[in-house]
Amino acid sequence: MGMKQLFEEMKQILEQGDDLVLVTVIAGSGSTPRGAGARMIVRKDGTTMGTIGGGAVEYQAGRMALDVLESKSSFSKGFKLVKGQVADLGMICGGDVVVYFQYVSPDNQDFLAICEEGIQACERDEDSWIITDITDETAWAVGIYSESRGFAGITVEGDIEPLTQAKAVQTSVSGRKYYSEPLQRAGTVYVFGGGHVAQELVPVIAHVGFKCVVYDDRPEFANSRLFPDAVNTIVGDFTSVFDKVTIREQDYVVIMTRGHQCDYDVQKQVLKTPAHYIGVMGSRQKLMTLAGKLKAEGFTDRDIERFYSPIGLAILAETPAEIAISVAGELIMVRARREGRTK
Repeated sequence: MGMKQLFEEMKQILEQGDDLVLVTVIAGSGSTPRGAGARMIVRKDGTTMGTIGGGAVEYQAGRMALDVLESKSSFSKGFKLVKGQVADLGMICGGDVVVYFQYVSPDNQDFLAICEEGIQACERDEDSWIITDITDETAWAVGIYSESRGFAGITVEGDIEPLTQAKAVQTSVSGRKYYSEPLQRAGTVYVFGGGHVAQELVPVIAHVGFKCVVYDDRPEFANSRLFPDAVNTIVGDFTSVFDKVTIREQDYVVIMTRGHQCDYDVQKQVLKTPAHYIGVMGSRQKLMTLAGKLKAEGFTDRDIERFYSPIGLAILAETPAEIAISVAGELIMVRARREGRTK
């Protein structure tokens, strides 16, 4: 469940004239399963969307949210996790969780605008953050910050660098207290080759928040009918990919074309880019052959060490669907490390 879906749901609820409670984990000590930034919407009929980790805390928070809908007042509450609840939450060790209950009225046009801004931010290929001013817990203000559009919903005076970190933070800027977390991270997965594995891979990685572009030299393998989850499909020559794409440091490259020569053509081009990840599908023997050709062209061992090959986590995958899961797992792992997540 991504933030885009939560924004879309909140927008729909408010436009229908109903109120809601946005429940957010803003701090936690110990191994909370979702940790800071986990969010859940509670509607007036008691139904929910999203999760703050399940178990006892989520159950209690859901019941408290109904009281918030009655009182129409926002507040934060600490939950002390006792031993029995630790198992419920799937936690390794105990800890405390601070949860914020934010009452949102359908008359709150500012929040409605934030929902719209949040949806748009999730669709742009740039870094953005969701920032909450938590100075006064009864009147918290939520805003979005993106590099191209600046602030929407709130204004922060002073140096904003402490608020634009790779992971969730609670910090003070110019005497005000904020909770900030990344909303959208820039980065596109360029999938070269639109065959069976790519067709299994793109829906999976799109579901976990990667923006995907599929590139193939055959129109029947690079089109939006075959890849409805891709943000773009490109028909182009494998020998001149830079005619159609620009690959940046924040991007990921997955090479799974129909043959050795096409893979090699793409490999020697993308090695000249600062791509964060380059994965190449194939057997060890095939990959050694390609590495030999690259060395003969003047590429170094260090260049070739950039490749994740064979691509994917080692889960003994065989079918296209299984290989797609192993590649998706590797992409999730690489992204998490890049964002500073360590567990």
